[in-house]
Amino acid sequence: MESIKVAALCGSVRQASYNRGLIRSAIEITKGSIAGVEIEDVDITALPMLNTDLEGGGRFPPVVEAFRQKILEADSILFASPEYNYSVSAPLKNAMDWASRPPNVWADKAAAIISASGGSGGSRSQYHLRQIGVFLDLHFINKPELFIDAHHPPGKFDKNGDLIDAETKERLKQVLLSLQTFTLRLQGRSKLKN
Repeated sequence: MESIKVAALCGSVRQASYNRGLIRSAIEITKGSIAGVEIEDVDITALPMLNTDLEGGGRFPPVVEAFRQKILEADSILFASPEYNYSVSAPLKNAMDWASRPPNVWADKAAAIISASGGSGGSRSQYHLRQIGVFLDLHFINKPELFIDAHHPPGKFDKNGDLIDAETKERLKQVLLSLQTFTLRLQGRSKLKN
């Protein structure tokens, strides 16, 4: 089985956020039922706000260098994007901007977006993220999409932000399988070794 490394980024910095819970669930799903997918939850909370004065001699602050290296080494990206004021969160946009500084380490990677938010479930943030991805040369899967209204009906997440709804877990699994297939196709590999 061909293997892929996925860097997962949560746009919310709260530990009990529903989007962070989606990443925890994605990791659990891949360990239990999807061979060949390794997801790393890449923390973006320590990144300073983008400031090119912090760059010097082609180098970035150590925490930014470490983050950029994780993105560079990943085969694909899984974004868990809450919706703030009809768009992506500031921490997520900041992380995307840091990794886009020359050389752009997002380039030519497969990506997927999952969202849990109120009302629209984060759909507007996902579409903004896709627009940003055009400039960054990210290639998003188109289907399936996963937007979760985290509040209606209640009971999809527990008090710690962990996903507990079986139907939503199955939908998340389908996103991960699609990301795996698309990543391998984009890299010219197939799911099964010949």
